[in-house]
Amino acid sequence: MGADDPLIDRFLEMMAAEAGAAANTIAAYRSDLLLASESIGGGLAVADAPTLNRVADGWRALAASTVSRKSAAFRRFFGFLLEEGLRAEDPGAALPRPGARRALPKTLDHGDVDRLFETIAARLAREPVKPSDLRLAALVELLYGSGLRATELVSLPRNAIAPDRPFLILRGKGGKERMVPISDRARAAVAAWRAHVARDRAWLFPSGKTHLTRVRLYQLLKALAAKAGVPPDRVSPHVLRHAFATHLLEGGADLRALQAMLGHADIATTEIYTHVDASRLVELVNTRHPLVDARRRRA
Repeated sequence: MGADDPLIDRFLEMMAAEAGAAANTIAAYRSDLLLASESIGGGLAVADAPTLNRVADGWRALAASTVSRKSAAFRRFFGFLLEEGLRAEDPGAALPRPGARRALPKTLDHGDVDRLFETIAARLAREPVKPSDLRLAALVELLYGSGLRATELVSLPRNAIAPDRPFLILRGKGGKERMVPISDRARAAVAAWRAHVARDRAWLFPSGKTHLTRVRLYQLLKALAAKAGVPPDRVSPHVLRHAFATHLLEGGADLRALQAMLGHADIATTEIYTHVDASRLVELVNTRHPLVDARRRRA
């Protein structure tokens, strides 16, 4: 087994659990990454941009869809390494970008989100309330209410969120800090859950000797979705993060503010991540454009 193999296995486990990737996608990504690792004699996880350029040179005769898949596999792999703190920089910019349009990520509508929270509220109304339900409420409030990444959420220190402070300073991808607003609801949910976390525990969501895993978080959300009558394959930590951004944008949030809250280095990522229904854009132009007010004044 090469040095890359354990990291590739961890990455694919995350893809299967957190992103809900299909078995065929997992198999294709595994093949792409292992073949590339073998072609450069190992060390794919620490490869630099010139090395990736040499790998990509071997893709020239392949179909654009195949190149797109391979590039996606590599970018997601290096993004995973960056998020896990196993790399300090992302060399993915060296990879080719075929012209195929990037697919929009999954999201949930307001009705789906309401059903999730109604199910949580019903659990919290039971006497005595279960600590596991308090934990679930805190997790979902932070995912949907603040747009945290799964890794950022499960690795929060026990006292990261203060009852009297409506924001959180996070160190996200690439070690960059950002300020994330925390709603009153989320702070209340965290306070209720933290009362069940021993003071000597390092993490807000402890599990064993460390913190809750992303895989377990994914499983908890799937179970919640099933109880709420929402198709489980439509719910994941990333989908709730996307719903946070989409619904804020629909409510009139500024794209630059969303970029800061989500921790995106490039505004183009936010534009893709927070798509808005075309009909709403037309409505905004027809109701908010300055010329509309001018026509009304003349009328």
